Amino acid sequence: MAASSNAEQTQLQDMEEEDAGMEEREMESDEEEEGMGEENSDDEEDDSSEDEKENEAEIQRLEEQLSINAFDYNCHVDLIKLLKQEGELFRLRKARQKMSELFPLTEEIWLDWLKDEIRLTEEEPNREKVYELFEKAVKDYICPDIWLEYAQYSIGGMGSPGGIDRVRSIFERAVTAVGLHMTKGQAVWEAYREFENAILSTVQPPPGKIPSREEQELLKTQLGRIHTLFRRQLAIPLMEMEATYAEYEEWSEEGVADTVTHQYKKALQQMEKCKPFEDSLLVAEPPKLAEYQAYIDFELKEGDPARIQITFERTLAENCLVPDMWAKYTSYLDRQLKIKDLVLSTHERAVRNCPWTMGLWKSYLLALERHGADHQTVSDVFEKALNAGFIQATDYVEIWQAYLDYLRRRVDFSKESSKELEELRGAFSRSLDYMKQDVEERFGESGDPSCLIMQIWARIEALHCKNIQKARELWDSIMTKGNAKFANMWLEYYNLERSYGDPVHCRKALHRAVQCTSDYPEHVCEVLLTFERVEGTLEDWDVAVQKTETRLNRINEQRAKVAEKEATLARQEEERADQRRKAKAEKKAQKKVQKGSRAGEKRKAEQDDYDDEWNEDSEQAPKRLRGNGDQTAEESMETETGLFGRNPPPGYKPAPPGFKKPQPGPSAAAPRPNDDKPELRNDDSSVFISNLAYTLEEPEAKLRTLFETCGPIKQIRPVVSNKGTFKGYCYLQFESAVSVAEALKLDRREVEGRPMFVSPCVDKSKNPDFKVFKYNTSMEKEKIFISGLPFSCTKEQLEGICRDHGVVKEVRLVTYRSGKPKGLAYVEFANEAQASQAVLKMDGMEVEGNKISVAISNPPRRNMVDKPGSSRPAADLMPRQVYGSRGRGRTQLSLLPRSLHRQSAPVNKVENGTTAEAAANAAGETKPLSNSDFARMLLSK
Repeated sequence: MAASSNAEQTQLQDMEEEDAGMEEREMESDEEEEGMGEENSDDEEDDSSEDEKENEAEIQRLEEQLSINAFDYNCHVDLIKLLKQEGELFRLRKARQKMSELFPLTEEIWLDWLKDEIRLTEEEPNREKVYELFEKAVKDYICPDIWLEYAQYSIGGMGSPGGIDRVRSIFERAVTAVGLHMTKGQAVWEAYREFENAILSTVQPPPGKIPSREEQELLKTQLGRIHTLFRRQLAIPLMEMEATYAEYEEWSEEGVADTVTHQYKKALQQMEKCKPFEDSLLVAEPPKLAEYQAYIDFELKEGDPARIQITFERTLAENCLVPDMWAKYTSYLDRQLKIKDLVLSTHERAVRNCPWTMGLWKSYLLALERHGADHQTVSDVFEKALNAGFIQATDYVEIWQAYLDYLRRRVDFSKESSKELEELRGAFSRSLDYMKQDVEERFGESGDPSCLIMQIWARIEALHCKNIQKARELWDSIMTKGNAKFANMWLEYYNLERSYGDPVHCRKALHRAVQCTSDYPEHVCEVLLTFERVEGTLEDWDVAVQKTETRLNRINEQRAKVAEKEATLARQEEERADQRRKAKAEKKAQKKVQKGSRAGEKRKAEQDDYDDEWNEDSEQAPKRLRGNGDQTAEESMETETGLFGRNPPPGYKPAPPGFKKPQPGPSAAAPRPNDDKPELRNDDSSVFISNLAYTLEEPEAKLRTLFETCGPIKQIRPVVSNKGTFKGYCYLQFESAVSVAEALKLDRREVEGRPMFVSPCVDKSKNPDFKVFKYNTSMEKEKIFISGLPFSCTKEQLEGICRDHGVVKEVRLVTYRSGKPKGLAYVEFANEAQASQAVLKMDGMEVEGNKISVAISNPPRRNMVDKPGSSRPAADLMPRQVYGSRGRGRTQLSLLPRSLHRQSAPVNKVENGTTAEAAANAAGETKPLSNSDFARMLLSK
């Protein structure tokens, strides 16, 4: 026994030693791993510290940029992303608060912010801060996910006093706001029912226990709430409402009432009507503006205000930067619903989303006045509008007019003096100072050349305040601002004096008008004579006749001098053109003489070839026509050199009738089929192809390969010189005229590095009145013009950039005839709203280091010299509008009355590929109005 026990002890000692050895080896290996881990962690710490330094530097840069321009939306977003990445929660909260003060936040930003705040404020006393944040979030946009998050968060506080009632209140607000959302509203209803079912489980008695009367009442009340929720939901058209109906049938012990079934079937029919619109939204790409607009039109025809509202809200959640959509929504609320809180809150959201749109601010001011907002609130909104950064000087004129109209309506003019009247006069004075200082410094123009604000002020002083002297002082100031030469301005002043002044001042105004007016002096003179016939003495009549005759004689002399000068310039230009033609003809004659010194046979062969080419081209070559509404000034039509308008060579005599040219020798090239048979050619089934490389080898074979997909080809005729070299253009005739339309789609297709031009064939001898160009000179609101692009930018790259802002229909890079890029491009979107959004987002963007400029396409007017009998209206020759330093004109239109509209002085500013100088050259005189026209204007006053 002792021996065995000793053996066991020895064995145990050996096992303990082995275990100890294994532990030592494991500890050594752990130490080695720890050492390696420490080395790796040191490397990771170095990398992370470098990243932290870089991020901190970027954060500081973004904060400095925001201190300079607080309205940089993208800068706010980048700063929030970096701070969240770094875990700077308190700085992150501050950055989000600053951004929310200036802009409405998107659903994603709000949800991230709310989730972060919920984690930071898990203690009960801090729940109120989260509730306040939720209240701000639900005001920006109608977002079902935010409402659902709000309701679920409130459930966590239902144990506090009044907690259950608070949860119910939030759920009720949620289903009111987003319960009609066709695709996401169901989730809110289901969450509401789950909450009530959870409450039901707490009031139900255990099995076998008889509930008291109080418990029975609680149970009955709770069951009634759930029944009501089912019935309310089933009366609304929502996706998957069939499953909700089946769930109600299973849950209800009493069955489904007939009224509920009737309401459910009615909602189901409505849902089937809406389903096509919902399906189109599912497959459409953002921003889905066209699909939403169709949905809105449908709901407006149906006439359900609640559904119209939710459809507008869904549209604006995805198109928050489209001013036209906000304008339609606010206009509907103003005219139809007229609910104060809803109307004013929507107007406020509209100007926060699109602060640059003057029309939204103007509508907001009117809505505030319409719903009886206090004066301080209206004034505060107006001050915000002045700081919103409008893009046109005329926008500031209109917003001032709206505010001055509001102040005028507050004044009780029955009192000689009042606080409101003094405030109105002070506002008029301030508006004039603002236009002179702020607006002119920013845009280079006041935006009110006809002094409309001063005219309104003068009329108020004369009509309401009976202060005609103040009105005269204002009109004196108006005339000193460059308006004294316009007849319509003097007629406005004259009408004011006729209404509120006296004959003496009327006569004085007309005498000054006769001396100063330069646009329509005949009419002003006629008005003066008419006035004296009614009001004046013989002496007054004689003075008026003498002044008008003297003035009209001087005007006629000036017009005669101008006409003589213009005739001289035209004659000089014609002489220079003749000299250029003569010099060109002499140069050709010299070349012909040099060729005449060659060998007789060779010279004769070349002369015969040249004669053939002249006969062929002069009889059959149609002019190449191109029409492109968005081409730049450098891309004007180019007549193919050596093909049209060429004079016959010196000494050329046409061949007599019946003359047959001798057959060439065997070395001559075989004639092409149909070349000598003009009757086989058909311009209707032909296209003209040009701008091909002179070095193009086998042009006929290459073009046949390129165009054979358009239809069966009858013949291809490349045009060659008398030396047999390809001239870069040719004619292609199809078997059918149907193929021409497909061929024209290949226009500007690149062929060996050059854009190939494809255009229809039109014989000018048969169609002399055919217009060479259909050149679009009006603003193309669906198309944007981009300049400053790097030459390396491709069509696909530009399309990818623009696709983020809407549906791109066409992208065209502008090139020289050689195919080299100009750094310009035109991009056409699906509609005007997408183009406007692209301008706002892309203007000033950097592409490969180049800062690009983006504006709505406004093609330059062509320089056209007026010809006798020209039918072009004079309005088309008005100079283009000149914009100030804020940028090019975009989608805004001038609201200046036509009768007061005048040409602005030209400014040397490049705009959509032209200069103001070119626009000025295209300007022409408008058609003078007749005496009867001015008489109608005068009587209408």
